[in-house]
Parts: sequence; structure tokens; C-alpha cells
Amino acid sequence: MSASRLALLAVLSASAFGPVPAWAAMPLAPHRAVYDLVLDKASDNSGVTSLAGRMVYEFNGSACEGYTVKFRFVTQIDTDEKSQVTDQQTTTFEDADGKTFSFVTKSFVDQKLDREVKGNATREAAGLKVAIDKPEKSSLELAPTQFPTQHLVELINKANSGETFYETSLFDGSEDANKVMTTTVVVGKKTSSDKSDPELTALKGLAKDKYWPVNIAYFDESSGTGEEMPEYRISFKLHENGLTRDLVMDYGDFSMSGKLVDLSLFDQPQKACNK
Repeated sequence: MSASRLALLAVLSASAFGPVPAWAAMPLAPHRAVYDLVLDKASDNSGVTSLAGRMVYEFNGSACEGYTVKFRFVTQIDTDEKSQVTDQQTTTFEDADGKTFSFVTKSFVDQKLDREVKGNATREAAGLKVAIDKPEKSSLELAPTQFPTQHLVELINKANSGETFYETSLFDGSEDANKVMTTTVVVGKKTSSDKSDPELTALKGLAKDKYWPVNIAYFDESSGTGEEMPEYRISFKLHENGLTRDLVMDYGDFSMSGKLVDLSLFDQPQKACNK
């Protein structure tokens, strides 16, 4: 499963950017968000009997300096046969023009390093070039696509313009960093939280801010199966400053939910943009 795509949402056309990227026009709030994770539902086929964990997502940067994301996703999953703790730690950097993207993900199982994927990707006119450093050096070329922060801004822009459904693709360096995912995005009507919203306390000063309900389905077009069922779906509440909350990650046989329990907003960078 790829939990990192929950935080690394991505969308935008593959056209070339000008000196000041259009997708960076709307500022995103640097922040650190903490979510408690629990099992939402599980079928008999999944074998999952219980699930609990925590996700920490830290977003920093600006349209001038580029964007850094640090993401950690820890879960304990119990089945009839065993209990296992997984710990995924991801760091990415996306340059201000949306042309380069570096990533490193370390995956631990029961505190032992299970896999490390490290590399970088470059957007070119003909497509995406990916250079992998770990687990072993390799390179590949993928279809034209875009990186995560671009998607987040584009999603907010589409939501503000009233667009409720669209299809796009993305590369986020997750799993083996060897494919572009196709996504379908559904955006609901912007609304306000009611007093029973369990995340209001964590939102603090943002409690009165409106949000959009969003659903995204992820498809692996490289599988060659011809099936139209998504690999997984995610749903969440999206704030205009880029905060996501009230998460549900559906992997088919089971799903988990994540509630925002702590939020820290960082100061916006004050450095002038020299573009």
C-alpha cells in the first residue's frame, strides 16, 4: 500500500512553466499535522482484525524556494496469525518551478529496515526522467506528468472555480518509484464544520474555515490488466491553505481513517522572490 500518496497529492498539465509558475500563485501554509489512525472497516478476505497508528505530515517552503515534505506513517496491524508494526518515513523536495523532484523513503517492519528507495525525477518536454540511487542504481523514462505540490495547488484552484470532477496523473516517488498513476478526483461543495466535528479542537484558529470534501481514486495504468478498479481510494476534507483532515484510506479489503489531533502552523517565509 502507498500511504504517502495521501499527503503527496498531485495534478497539473505537463505544459512548460514560465519564470513564475502559475500553479504557485496561491500560497500554501507551512504546517505540521498529526493524525491518529484506526481501522475503519475490514472484510473477511483481508485477515485484518485491528489497526492503530499515527501519521505525521510536515510541509515547508514557498513558491520561491520550493517545497519540502517530511512524512511518517506508523501502524500496528493485527491479523489472526500475527501482529506487525510498519514505519514508513519519507522526505521529498520539489523545486519552485515544478521541474525536479527528489525523494527518499525508508520502510521499517518491526523496527528493522525493510526497504529504502531514493532518487530524483526531472520533467522534460518528452516526459519524465527518473534516476534511482537505491535500492540499486537504475534509470527509466515515464509518461509526461507532474509532482505533488502542483497537484495540491491545482486541486484548490479547480475547487475554487467550481470544477467538481476531473482526471489527471501524478508521480510521487512512492513504492518502487517506477510508475505514473492515473487519478480521478471528485470535489464536493465547500462547507463549514458543525459543532460536533471531532477535529475542531485540533484546528484551533482554523475551526471556522470552510473546506471541500474530496475523493480521489488511484489507477495503475501500467498494470496492463485492463481492469478499471482503482488500486485504492482516499477521501478527506481540504482547506484552502492546503491542510487535509478527516482522512479515509480505502485499500479494497480494508480501510483506515485518520483524525487530526494536533496542528502547528509555521511562519511563512519572508524571503523575496528573485524571479
